[in-house]
Amino acid sequence: MKSVLLAAAAVPAVLASCNSHTTLSTVRAPSASKSGFGAPPFPSGAAAAVSVRPTGASGAAAATTAAPTATNAAVTGNGGTTCTVTAAADVASAVASCSNILLDNLSMPASSTLDLQKLQPSAVVTFGGTTSFGYTADEDFDPIVVSGDYITVTGAPGHVIDGNGQAYWDGLGSNGGTSKPDHFFVVKKTSYATFSGLNIQNWPTHCFYMTGNQHLTAQNILLNNTAGDAPNEASGTKAAAHNSDGFDVGSSDYVTLSNIQVYNQDDCVAVTSGTQITVSNLFCSGGHGLSIGSIGGKSNNTVDGVLFEDSELVNSSNGVRIKSNSGTTGSVTNITYRNIKMSGISDYGLDVQQDYLNGGPTGEPTNGVNISAITFENVTGTVESDAYNYYILCGDGSCSDFTFTGVDITGGKESCNFPTSTCLASA
Repeated sequence: MKSVLLAAAAVPAVLASCNSHTTLSTVRAPSASKSGFGAPPFPSGAAAAVSVRPTGASGAAAATTAAPTATNAAVTGNGGTTCTVTAAADVASAVASCSNILLDNLSMPASSTLDLQKLQPSAVVTFGGTTSFGYTADEDFDPIVVSGDYITVTGAPGHVIDGNGQAYWDGLGSNGGTSKPDHFFVVKKTSYATFSGLNIQNWPTHCFYMTGNQHLTAQNILLNNTAGDAPNEASGTKAAAHNSDGFDVGSSDYVTLSNIQVYNQDDCVAVTSGTQITVSNLFCSGGHGLSIGSIGGKSNNTVDGVLFEDSELVNSSNGVRIKSNSGTTGSVTNITYRNIKMSGISDYGLDVQQDYLNGGPTGEPTNGVNISAITFENVTGTVESDAYNYYILCGDGSCSDFTFTGVDITGGKESCNFPTSTCLASA
């Protein structure tokens, strides 16, 4: 029996054409959920009640993730019929011909990308049930790739996208060991795209890789990699997951990330290039903070106009940081961190360093990346006693126009060579 899932408004238009083997379902939009600054955006139990499983589908319950939980976005479609995809072999035809696509308990075989490139303009893609991925030991393999204009990618209540990270984690991430997909969810060359209400867990290394996008919005998303916190047999005493960035944004303009939870072991957000980027209402736990960089050594090394605001970081290595790679060139300007709270920071509360290397800082800053017009406003919190409240290590003449207002991070030590050795003087 063929299942066709329709937006409510589209039902009357197709009733006449449906035969006895076609099941119609309507989709109702749930009410929106908002988050307040200083608390996880999606409290347990906030999932919306909306059914997207077609009549006649398997009665098995969709897999859910233990708290924290995600708030699911409305699944309304765009007025056309919905193609329900239950097998990897059917993805390509759905992308080519359908404006609404429901991925229902999809299991992707090894070495098979969930290829959602070339979506129809204004297409809506909904993840339902559990989306899983076979083991693929290849750093160049991308499990999910999405592109298109005016598209919406969302999740049905109870869905989960599981990256099978436990099969790869060895404590080394992309720095060696087992070969792992380096980017789990690639979003590239989109215009006016929205990603909303997604629940992702257990990605192998970097989760979202966003490149070449214009006017991109990601909101109401839960990234939960807490299963990688504990050591495993391969990682020894280290956390099993490593290099597990939440969002890596590069070569993109007019990007908004909002109302998002990230539980991971590396950067919560890392902006490596792009302009006009806003990151707001994030809750980050266990990772390396809200980062600009690392800058330098890439095809695009310019960041201009980034706002991080109204966000909280807990039990993380770093709070807020700007990092440029040693011996490289680039530009970082017009960056604002505003209304940021942090606690349980183990390394750096506020960090600007120009000696960065993935294997560890050199201690000798270089000045090829210019860092200017940087504002820290109401950045507060605590670090551990052996951590740094403030650590600023600039190259000769490469930092300028730093402003500190209402900045108060306590509990540790400090070391700055700019603006002055007292760290918080504006310059």
